[in-house]
Amino acid sequence: MFLLPTLVIFGVFSWTPIVRSVVMSFQKTNLVTPPTWVGWDNFQFVLNDPLLGTAVRNTLWFALLALIIGYPVPLVVAVLMSEVRRAKGLYSALAYLPVVVPPVVSVLLWRVFYNASPTGVFNTILGWVGLGPYPWLQDQTWAMPSLVLAATWAGAGGTIIIYLAALVSVPPELYDAAEVDGAGVWRKVWHVTMPQLRGVLFITLILQVIATAQVFLEPYLFTGGGPANATLTVLLLIYRYAFQNSLGGNYGAATALSLMLAVVLALFSLLYFRLTKSWSQ
Repeated sequence: MFLLPTLVIFGVFSWTPIVRSVVMSFQKTNLVTPPTWVGWDNFQFVLNDPLLGTAVRNTLWFALLALIIGYPVPLVVAVLMSEVRRAKGLYSALAYLPVVVPPVVSVLLWRVFYNASPTGVFNTILGWVGLGPYPWLQDQTWAMPSLVLAATWAGAGGTIIIYLAALVSVPPELYDAAEVDGAGVWRKVWHVTMPQLRGVLFITLILQVIATAQVFLEPYLFTGGGPANATLTVLLLIYRYAFQNSLGGNYGAATALSLMLAVVLALFSLLYFRLTKSWSQ
């Protein structure tokens, strides 16, 4: 009985839209006039769209760069912060600050950093060591790494707090035993910290993969998918189907692609948890 209100609210605001989206993926509708049942036509339209392959490749490239750049950074920062003896609360607040900065504000801030002129912030700093200037967001090669860097800065704070909370649960006597054996900082991290955080690391990994597969904010606000669709992602393509179609919103195709993405992520998550079930213990 106590759970019933929560279940009702969850069903109305979560499962009902999901079920309606599944139905809509088999319809042609503009959300105003009565829908028309079209069967698998929306899925065929999506699979025949030449931009789908581009969006999938860009999304996979973003996810790979995010894992290489963004996955180890919060762990390293959390370990370093755990070694701090004074003003730990201040460092935690500073690490989490980018999470609470409004996305539009952070985009305006990073646009100043990514100014392609020689007087841009990053180009000025790199110019001190004889590098650059670089086009950053205006170049097909540099655009995606630039988005990953901004996304890592914006989202790392929450993961850092998770790692800090997990580090508190590590028995201190393990570190004491490692020190008696002559282990340095990095050997303690490798032989004590990492095994104790194994379960948390597996969870944050799958969460990051799912989040990067659904990246939308950075490509939409920074580049709009450009230059030359170099930063077009799957979610941005869904947005284009629904809201940037010159013939009116193609909501059937948008929901069809959304459903395809959800199925892929669900299957990947199931496979991931099966493969890592024994390793995460």
